[in-house]
Amino acid sequence: MGYHENYLVWANEADLDASLKGEVAALANDAEAQEEAFAVPMAFGTAGMRGVIGAGINRMNIYTVRQATEGLANFMDTLPAETKAKGVAISFDSRYMSQEFGQEAASVLGAHGIPSFLFDALRPTPELSFAVRHLGTYAGIMITASHNPKQYNGYKIYGPDGGQMPPEESDKITEYVRNVDDIFHIKTLDVHELRAKKLLTLIGEDVDEAYYAAVAGVSINKDLINKVGRDMSLIYTPLHGTGRIPAQMVLRNAGFEHFQLVAKQAVADPEFATVPFPNPEFPQAFDMAIELGKKSQADVLIATDPDADRLGTAVWTGKDYQLLSGNQIASLLLHYILEARKQAGTLPSNGAVVKSIVSTELATAIAKDYGVDMINVETGFKFIGDQIKHYEETGEHEFLFGFEESYGYLIKPFVRDKDAIQSTVLLAEVAAYYKSLGMTLYDGIQALYKKYGYFAEKTVGVDFPGVHGPAEMAALMTKFREEQPADFAGVKIEEVEDYKAQTTKHADGTTTPIDMPVSDVLKYILADGTWIAIRPSGTEPKVKFYVGTSADTKDAADKKLADFEAALTAFRTE
Repeated sequence: MGYHENYLVWANEADLDASLKGEVAALANDAEAQEEAFAVPMAFGTAGMRGVIGAGINRMNIYTVRQATEGLANFMDTLPAETKAKGVAISFDSRYMSQEFGQEAASVLGAHGIPSFLFDALRPTPELSFAVRHLGTYAGIMITASHNPKQYNGYKIYGPDGGQMPPEESDKITEYVRNVDDIFHIKTLDVHELRAKKLLTLIGEDVDEAYYAAVAGVSINKDLINKVGRDMSLIYTPLHGTGRIPAQMVLRNAGFEHFQLVAKQAVADPEFATVPFPNPEFPQAFDMAIELGKKSQADVLIATDPDADRLGTAVWTGKDYQLLSGNQIASLLLHYILEARKQAGTLPSNGAVVKSIVSTELATAIAKDYGVDMINVETGFKFIGDQIKHYEETGEHEFLFGFEESYGYLIKPFVRDKDAIQSTVLLAEVAAYYKSLGMTLYDGIQALYKKYGYFAEKTVGVDFPGVHGPAEMAALMTKFREEQPADFAGVKIEEVEDYKAQTTKHADGTTTPIDMPVSDVLKYILADGTWIAIRPSGTEPKVKFYVGTSADTKDAADKKLADFEAALTAFRTE
């Protein structure tokens, strides 16, 4: 059916939820808005489904949440009875409709006889991942739109290992979701039936305490924290999200006593009233923390996004606060971990670090220096989780650290997704380490550049809003594939890695296979070691362009970065 026909189905649905009736009626004479909401159904990307809250098949609402959950439940119905009986853990963040969507998911699962373990209040994404493993459930559902603006919400599915459901399983679930023809009459059970039939268990402090105990193992040097960290001045902001209670708890448990909350941003506010985007990648997210920090010249500012899986930081330089990039934070954490393990004599001979293919090569240089393998995976933290699972099954490597350039890090694998709560504790310890040397985290990254070379990276997102956005994004990817550039900024392209075709094309015309899952990603390797990658976002209507380069000096690296960005933009827009 076309978008208008889909709209009429909703407009004529007698039992349509009262909260959506007015919105549907308001779209009666707005063809553009109808097309946006009703032309295509929501799709699962690298992090589940995510979209604007509202009425329609391309919106987050109780019906699309029920549909997604019905798909999961139908898939679980095909599993052995004992596997299905393990149930599903469910958590939610501070966004509009998050708690309601979590309860809706439980009600659909219960109608299939699948037990749910629902958190009694908002919890971070990493704790949901932990809960799946801790409780031994078959799956997990996290209701969150992570760092997106307030209009959005989302739905992530996690597998038995606590990682986001890998492509094979998520593709099967998507098939089941699409086979749900009547989204208005999916069977549900109300909360009283769920409780009476023991199909809903509320979870809370019992899981919290187990998670905090696991996070306590992230700290490496307790003496350092006691001597330096205890008096170090920290500012923390959860950006109106789930991090407030767990971040305070783990910092205090680790021995960091002198920290303050940004009070206005400690409120779990679905409006995210104090920030244009609740994303620690954006400098504006630190405005209030900087204002508070300047009053005491606090050593370190830390911000986590609403579901507390991403972390950003800024450090006092003596004059102002300097923000660090996700790549810089990851490099500092990695270097500290490897040096500490080396000094303690616990650095394994088969150690491995796992990062996405669009993350900094500074980390590769650091890992090589310590005799540790660097494993590159496709973008999406689920692929890092897959590697950890593989290492546990085969013993091939011991996992030491994982990260993505987009401000996501994992230190200990009792969680299988980005974990800003773990990262908060370790980053504070790394800051204490450098403070003990009379240095800041900013000084620390400069020291790494001096040793390993000056690395510079940049990510640029080009938005493609609207229902036609996916087609426009696909056309742009086709342009780069069919109009193959020979160079960027005068530097020859040596290799083109096409993760959709799963081949690497070399300068001499030969090709070699890529042994990774199929993904719509292109990556160019240039003659000077620079790399450029292009991929459509899995969760937002945008194409992301990544550039990574290096040089002997910061100025030279920054100039190369600017030149390549300009060349990339020129080719894209010509």
